[in-house]
Amino acid sequence: MKPMEVAGDYLDADGPFAKQSKQFVPREAQIQMATRIEAVIKEGSTLIAESGTGTGKTYAYLVPVLLSEQRTIISTGTKHLQEQLFLRDIPRVLDALALSAKVALLKGRSNYLCLHRLQQIRGSGRRLDIKQRGELEAIVMWLPRTKRGDIAEITGVSEASMLWPQVTSTVDNCVGQSCSFYEDCYVNKARKKAATSDLIVINHHLYFADKALKNDGFGALLPEAKTVVFDEAHQLPDVASNFLGSSFSSWQILELAADVRAAELKEKSSIGDLIPQSAALEKTVADYRLSFGLQERRMAWIDACDEVPALHKKIEHLAELLEDYSQVLEKASVKGEALERCYERSLELAANCRSIADEDESGKHVRWIEISRKNFRIHDTPLDIGGELSQYFGNQQQARIFTSATLSVNGEFDHFAKNTGIADTAETITWDSPFDFYEQAVLYVPEGLPEPKSPDFSEHFFAATLPIIKASGGAVFVLFTSFRHMESFQESLIEATEEDEFVILMQGQTTKRELLESFTSHRNAVLLGTMSFWEGVDVPGDDLRCVIIDKLPFESPFDPVIKARLKSMEDAGENPFMGHQVPRAVITLRQGAGRLIRSTSDKGVLMVCDARLRRTHYGRVFLDSLPRMRRTASEEKVCGFLNSLRISSEQDSEVVENE
Repeated sequence: MKPMEVAGDYLDADGPFAKQSKQFVPREAQIQMATRIEAVIKEGSTLIAESGTGTGKTYAYLVPVLLSEQRTIISTGTKHLQEQLFLRDIPRVLDALALSAKVALLKGRSNYLCLHRLQQIRGSGRRLDIKQRGELEAIVMWLPRTKRGDIAEITGVSEASMLWPQVTSTVDNCVGQSCSFYEDCYVNKARKKAATSDLIVINHHLYFADKALKNDGFGALLPEAKTVVFDEAHQLPDVASNFLGSSFSSWQILELAADVRAAELKEKSSIGDLIPQSAALEKTVADYRLSFGLQERRMAWIDACDEVPALHKKIEHLAELLEDYSQVLEKASVKGEALERCYERSLELAANCRSIADEDESGKHVRWIEISRKNFRIHDTPLDIGGELSQYFGNQQQARIFTSATLSVNGEFDHFAKNTGIADTAETITWDSPFDFYEQAVLYVPEGLPEPKSPDFSEHFFAATLPIIKASGGAVFVLFTSFRHMESFQESLIEATEEDEFVILMQGQTTKRELLESFTSHRNAVLLGTMSFWEGVDVPGDDLRCVIIDKLPFESPFDPVIKARLKSMEDAGENPFMGHQVPRAVITLRQGAGRLIRSTSDKGVLMVCDARLRRTHYGRVFLDSLPRMRRTASEEKVCGFLNSLRISSEQDSEVVENE
């Protein structure tokens, strides 16, 4: 065997991976990517690495990272990819390279069961409905079997269960070292393991939460690392937006008041004003929530002030109440650690509320409000995320690799580089997919459809897609840009098909994982999904023959943050549509289209039902950014192609059964 001189050598035909598995196929793009990443790690530089579907980017960065023997953080866009890396990919690479390394999986605290809060809810007598009582029993039964306390391990309790916030902790309600379960705390154990590990697998939310804590002077969640790899890096600007501003919510105030009551019952400060002021705060935030009406929505602060009388004065009043509450809690805090922690939280909440009440004259932030069924949250979000991120990524003592299958727009990286603040420092390279999209896939853009804004678009969209779904015989994803449109489509599909003709699955019916398992177990399944199914979903082979997309995925220009950013660009003399809206929609479309071809043997149809692809000048940008597929506007040809794929799949299935 020839000596391994660079990281890419380990991935060629003579390397350990080829000897480890007969299914391993050397890929030139993967070899080149691994070798370049190895150099970037040694240089301590920054690389934007677009790696097309099928290039094998995971091994391309894991091999040089593990060979470097330097502490590395890998940050992913989803918890699913975190688990895949930790449980499958990293062990395989370590085995092939004959290396040992301490590896840690670290998630945000809301992903771990809190033993303290579990004890509280079991002993509080708090009223739970029948479903929640069953879920609590399932958690208690699972507890002796878990080592990590990761709630993703448990089955039978929905990810959206209202019980999870009651048995997990937040930064606000964690009692820290005063907790009687501190040594057994799953969050504490996970962080201690991460602090001494060579490779730490996290997600983007945790990465920026760590940065926010460092900036606030409260310490760090993550140890220092020589290298950071951002996988699914196209998500970074959006995730960063949630952490680089400030906010406070009515839920935080209600939770504080509830925790003060529990702490007072335990530690008995006997401060007479404490409980009455807790009740006054609860009543005030409840009244303020009602003043926004019943509709759940997001709106600009200026619009909310126009709609809700004296809103600014109400927030000022709330800040004053919180400041008075803090003074009372300061007196009570000497009685115990729980009351002391509540006092610290009240100071932080009062400061956040006061900063929102004070007018922002800089023009660098957009203030907006998010109204849910029972609560409201007020945000102060930076307009220029790239400018904010440049402060984090300006330190060149650390190697950084940003990788994804979708980072460019029509071959250019300007949009991503600008929005991550690395335009002046990053090298950019694209490694194309090894798949032959021209032979494997057909792009179908039907003619005659009305504009997406047309009132009869939904009717025409359904009429255009039904023959395609029938020709495919299922094995179809239909991806939507709105939940309302998806629900309407489901009703129409049920009415227009025979009872057993298709298994119709829709996002929201159960967990994402269970939906995908059901989809792959039924050969005639049609899965309807919104944005969470546009990316991070891998269904190779005959289980998926067709992906249908309803509209080009433009963000709503009425969203308060998007609206403010577009206005800011326009004021600066830029073209917000071509400079922001189109690039973001292109990257999202590329993600959705990427669900179709996942292996060299896959074949299928990508159907995009938006007339703007053909009728507008910017439609060319979308088309040129997609892989080079055969294109047609003929329903007859598409149905014939899908029929042939379906028949071939059925014949292959019969052969397997006969064997």
